[in-house]
Amino acid sequence: MIVMIYIGLTGWGDHDNLYPPGLAAKDKLLEYAAHFPTVEVDSYFYAIQPRSNVEKWIRETPPSFQFIVKAYQGMTGHERGPIPYESKEAMFAAFLESIAPFQEAGKLAMVLFQFPPWFDCRREHVAYLRWTKARMGEVPAALEFRHQSWFSPRFYEKTLHFMEEEGWIHTICDEPQAGEGSVPTVLHPTDREKTLIRLHGRNVHGWNKATAGENWRAVRYLYRYNERELREWVRHIEALKQKTKQIYVLFNNNSGGDAADNAKQLIDLLGIEYTGLAPRQLGLF
Repeated sequence: MIVMIYIGLTGWGDHDNLYPPGLAAKDKLLEYAAHFPTVEVDSYFYAIQPRSNVEKWIRETPPSFQFIVKAYQGMTGHERGPIPYESKEAMFAAFLESIAPFQEAGKLAMVLFQFPPWFDCRREHVAYLRWTKARMGEVPAALEFRHQSWFSPRFYEKTLHFMEEEGWIHTICDEPQAGEGSVPTVLHPTDREKTLIRLHGRNVHGWNKATAGENWRAVRYLYRYNERELREWVRHIEALKQKTKQIYVLFNNNSGGDAADNAKQLIDLLGIEYTGLAPRQLGLF
């Protein structure tokens, strides 16, 4: 079985070490696509994007480039107030209409549903996951938990079986083990086609410390993986290759600008040489 491994970052805006000084924000995706074959579109979490944005991103990336679209916060329960749509059905319909150009271009890897730390394993939450998956239809959808109850001894096997039965792609996480608001690394693909890995760093002291305020991300994701830790993931990925055909790896440890460097390190350790990237037209000298 030939396995494709796509390594990239959560967003293309904040990685200063990738870009020439003074590069305009509107040109960053063009340059990003010269380095990596996939990216997470985290702007969707804050607002369902207009089709004009999606069409621009499609034009700016090579034919084989893959987008992982993060589900809008109203779809995952992060939005605590009223949603700006007539109904949940209308919200999902607007989201699906927005991502349609990605699908038509063959550039949609999956939609990532990352649920909040208070989304624990209980009957009504399982029912909502079923309802959500039905709304998404045939669109590949990945599931990331942030509450450890889903992988507690009582529910561990049931959670994995549920994801397999419902057709969810398992999002395998690397994150600090810091109480109930974190999940262990569970190396179990639930979809034979695709598996998602998200590397959040291991800043155990910062994970729960700053949960509010504008600077909480600057604390939570401040971490640089060392070579020994990355080699652990080389071994994990080699094992996962026996069970799934496409593996997507996203580095989210970018509070200190470490994500891009760590992603390139992992590419080197895996011996990957990507073809079909965008030409590096900027910063030649």
